[in-house]
Amino acid sequence: MRTYTIAELAREFDITARAIRFYEDQGLLHPKREGVGGRNRVYTARDRTHLKLTLRGKRLGLTLSEIKSIVDMYESPKDTVAQMNRFLGVLATQRATLEQQREDIEMALEEIRAHEEECQRMLAESSARANAS
Repeated sequence: MRTYTIAELAREFDITARAIRFYEDQGLLHPKREGVGGRNRVYTARDRTHLKLTLRGKRLGLTLSEIKSIVDMYESPKDTVAQMNRFLGVLATQRATLEQQREDIEMALEEIRAHEEECQRMLAESSARANAS
């Protein structure tokens, strides 16, 4: 079975080893320990998949607890319909949050445009007065 070091995973996913250790502390990854005093972390293909799901969840804007519940769903294939419905609920909530954020951003951008136009108008008037003098 293929295993990975923390450095390999960090390089593959373009994240720091510190981030991987943080995800481990949060219970998202469970590497085996090898070497003197168990200092070396050894990650399995399952850990790699969990890390990939974690990073995907972060890109979607999910919290670590939401990501953990989704990752944990894959550990217990008891009722995939319920799991998928739960996942759909998490996604729907996140979609609503992102759509609200997009609306807020559009409103803020419109306000910025209005202020920019007003400043440009005032500068043009000031310049015209200065040239007329």
